[in-house]
Amino acid sequence: MQVPLWFALAVVGYLGVKLIRPPAWLIAVLLLGGYLLADSVLAPAIDTALTK
Repeated sequence: MQVPLWFALAVVGYLGVKLIRPPAWLIAVLLLGGYLLADSVLAPAIDTALTK
């Protein structure tokens, strides 16, 4: 069975928010930080570390 990555991330994110109840500011910081990190100089290094 193949599941799209965006769907799997949405389900994990939804369950995480429902079960763990993190504060809204923490969710915003993590999303914004991930977005900014993906467009930074470190992105190729992170990509190679995750794909190995």
